[in-house]
Amino acid sequence: MRLFGLGKRKVQQDLGQQAALLAQIREGFGAHVQGRYPDQAAGVTPFLQGDDGLLVAGTILREFADTANDALAAQLADLYRRTGHRMVVDRRNYRPLWRDAGNALQWPLFALPCGFHPYIHVQAAATAIGRNAGRYIDVTDSYATLTHLFEALDLLICGWEFGRVRVDADSAMLADRLIVCATDLRSAMPQEPPLPQPVRELMRRNNTIDVYLPTGQQIVGQFNPGKTMREKLLA
Repeated sequence: MRLFGLGKRKVQQDLGQQAALLAQIREGFGAHVQGRYPDQAAGVTPFLQGDDGLLVAGTILREFADTANDALAAQLADLYRRTGHRMVVDRRNYRPLWRDAGNALQWPLFALPCGFHPYIHVQAAATAIGRNAGRYIDVTDSYATLTHLFEALDLLICGWEFGRVRVDADSAMLADRLIVCATDLRSAMPQEPPLPQPVRELMRRNNTIDVYLPTGQQIVGQFNPGKTMREKLLA
């Protein structure tokens, strides 16, 4: 167990406990496990309590964002080898890349090497951090986590718009949870950082998207990303 100084605060961390939690969450939950995604996400959330649990939640978001970026970079490297067409990944704003090359890319978020599923692990991590945003800013670098939240949200919506990813209830639930978590985290910070370009671009729009039942073609609702972001992030 180690004590980490953050300004005038001392945060007690058990790195072994964090590693064990990560292993348990990877093995016990995911696409390889039977069960509805929302139910599994609800099952992960209790593991993400206390300082060590919150730090594990931040690790999930960081590894998810990092490996998603790496997966896209690998796709572009392969595209260059096959076609000679060079494109680069800018993780601060994925929208231009997906707008230009979406037909040539595969949405990478369901099979990342980190082993975290967007609708299970990422959903649970965002839920835990959002509910405990005031404590979270005391235990780690919340600015980095906010960046990872926005990166995951950017990739999610790019998949909808440019990657031929069907918007089902699980996907819409994750988008809403990421927005809510980002809102709670920004509100807890001493100074709210500026919103990234993809969010500002989407907030200028008012497109409503049909949301489908996860297991069929039935439309069960609608989701307006720009309106939701404006209502929450600008409140």
